[in-house]
Amino acid sequence: MEMLNLRETHENNETKLLGDHGERLAVDFLIRRGYRIVCCNFTVPIGRNMRGAAVTGEIDIIALDGEVLCFVEVKTRSSEDFSSPLSAVDLRKQRQISRTARVYRRIFGVGSMEYRFDAVSVVLGEPPRIEHHKNFWNESRFSRKNWDRQF
Repeated sequence: MEMLNLRETHENNETKLLGDHGERLAVDFLIRRGYRIVCCNFTVPIGRNMRGAAVTGEIDIIALDGEVLCFVEVKTRSSEDFSSPLSAVDLRKQRQISRTARVYRRIFGVGSMEYRFDAVSVVLGEPPRIEHHKNFWNESRFSRKNWDRQF
C-alpha cells in the first residue's frame, strides 16, 4: 500500500486555491473591461501523447472581446520573488491550449470566427496586480509546415 504524502497533497490544494482565486480575479478584471465571459475551465480530450496516453486540454477562460473569441490562460503567483507568472506559459502549455482551442472551435462550429490567445498574470497582494497580455502567442509556430523552419 502506498503512503499518502500529506505535504504534497497540502501543497496541491494550496496551489489549486491560489489558481482558483486568480482566475476569479481575472474574470472580474475582464468583465470590467467589457469582455463577455463564454465559459471558464473548458476541459476536453485533445488526443494522445507519444506513449499513447490520453491527453486532456483545459482553457481557463474563454471570452468575447467584441467579435473576437479570446482563449485566456491565467497564471497566479503569491509573489514574483522567483519568477514572473507568465514564465509558466511555456511552449508546451501554449501548444496544449492551442490544440484545445482548435477542438473548441470545431465542437461549437466557430472555425471561421476571429480568435486570439491571451494571458493574464495575477500577483497577489494588496491590491493584487493584474496584467492582461493580448495576443500573447499565436498558433502558427505549431503548424507542421513551420516545423522544418524552426528546427
